[in-house]
Amino acid sequence: MLDLLNIARTEADGGDLVGLLGGLYEPSDVRPTGYPDAVIWQGGNHDGKINPIAHSLTDAYALLGTVMAADVLGLPFYAVPMWSQIRHDRQLEPLSWFGNMPATSIKWSTAGDAYVNDGKGGKVVVMGKSGNAPLRTQAGVFCNVRPYGVTTVVRCMPCLPYSQDQKKFDVDAKTGIVHSEMNTPGVQMAYSCRLFLKMVHETTKFGRVAMKPTQAQEDGINAGLLSWMLQGTKFTVGRKYAVDGYEEHKERVDRIIALLPADFKDGMDEWSGQIEQHIADTNYGLMIWDLIEKRDNIILATDLDGDRLTDLLADISDPLRRFGQLVLEHTGAGSKMDNKMWADMGYTTGNGRDMTSVMYRMEGPPIHEQTLGSADAMLLRLLDGDESMGGTKSPYDPRIHFVLIRDAYIDANPGNKELAAWLNAAVAKFDEVYSDTRPGFLEGYKALKEAITPWGA
Repeated sequence: MLDLLNIARTEADGGDLVGLLGGLYEPSDVRPTGYPDAVIWQGGNHDGKINPIAHSLTDAYALLGTVMAADVLGLPFYAVPMWSQIRHDRQLEPLSWFGNMPATSIKWSTAGDAYVNDGKGGKVVVMGKSGNAPLRTQAGVFCNVRPYGVTTVVRCMPCLPYSQDQKKFDVDAKTGIVHSEMNTPGVQMAYSCRLFLKMVHETTKFGRVAMKPTQAQEDGINAGLLSWMLQGTKFTVGRKYAVDGYEEHKERVDRIIALLPADFKDGMDEWSGQIEQHIADTNYGLMIWDLIEKRDNIILATDLDGDRLTDLLADISDPLRRFGQLVLEHTGAGSKMDNKMWADMGYTTGNGRDMTSVMYRMEGPPIHEQTLGSADAMLLRLLDGDESMGGTKSPYDPRIHFVLIRDAYIDANPGNKELAAWLNAAVAKFDEVYSDTRPGFLEGYKALKEAITPWGA
C-alpha cells in the first residue's frame, strides 16, 4: 500500500515531491523527443505484451488519483512530473517533456491560478497558469475531440478568430498563420478539417460546421480550407455558406495549402457523407435539438466557438431534466424526471463531468485530456481529516481516473481484446466498490486493492 496521505502532504507543503515519487518509480530509458535530460519515470508491470501510456502528474487529485489508480491496476506506464511547482521551477520545460513523449498520454487540467514558491521565501502565481496553451504548442496539437451523447465536437486549436481590423489581416506564407489581433494557425485548421471529414465518413454521422465567415475574416479562410478539401470528394453539402470561402480567399488559402504534405488529400476522393454549413451561433440551438431528437452528429468548430459548444453540451442536460420535471408536475403525472427516467428515454448524457476529450497531434499518438475543477478544495478536505465536512459533502470520486486510463490503454493497444476485457472488468469492480455510500479516498483505495488483481499478477 502506498502512503497516499504522505504524498498529498508533501505536495501541499511544497516538499520534495520529486524525491518522494522518484523513490516509488524507476527512471525510464524512454525519452521525449528532443529532451534527453528530461525526468521520466516508469512503473507497473512492463511485460512487453502491451504498449504503456504516459501519465502527467499534475496537481491535487489529478496527481494523487493517478498514482492511486496506477498502483491498483498495475499496468505499465511512464510518468512525467508536471505539477505547478516543477513547471515553475523548470520554466515550463516539463510541458515539453510531456508533449513530446512517444506514447499515448493522459493530460490532467487543473486550476490555472496557483501559488508556488518563488525560491526566495515568498509565493508567486505559477508561470504559464495551467500550462494548457504552451503544452498544446509544444506538442503540435491541432485539435481536440469531445464526444458526449449524440454530439461529437471537433475543436481546432489554437484557432481564435473574430477580429475586425482589416489592416492587420493577412496570411503568412512561411507559417500559414492567419494574422490579426489573434493568430489562427491555418495548417492546424486544415488538419482539423480533414479529421472532421474522416470522422463523418467513417461513422456515417452527419457533420455540422460552426464558423462565422460572414463576420470574421479568419473564418473566411477556415471556410475556404474546408471548401478546398471538399473538392473531389463524394460528400453532399446541404446548407451552404452564401459565399464560397475558397473562391473569396483563394490566394491566401493557397498559401496554407502549399505548406501541407503533398499527399494530404490522398484517398479523400472516396470519402462521403452529409455536411451542413452553419453560422457558428446557430449551432448552439441546433445542438440542443440534436440532443432532444437523438440525432448523431459531429460539429467542426474553432477553439473560440468549440469551447462554448462543449460547455453548453456539458451543462444542458440538467436544465432539460428540470424542465421535464416541471412538465410532469404541471400535468399531475406523479413521476420523477430523475436519472433513471432520463436513461429509460434513451439519453446518455449526465452533467458534463464525465465528458472526455482527446487531443490530436500532427505527429505522434494522441493525448487524452480531462479537467478536474474542484480537485484542490477536495484535497484540502482530505488533508484536514474530514472529507465529508460533517456529512454535507461526498468524498472524492476517482472513477474518472479508471475510465480515462481504460480509454487510453485501449487506444494505445488497438485490437487487444484480452486487455480491453480486463480493463472493463476492472471498471466494473470499481463500480461495485463505489456502488453504495461512497467511501473515503483512502478507504476506497484499500478496498480497490483488495477487489482488483493487478495486470499480470
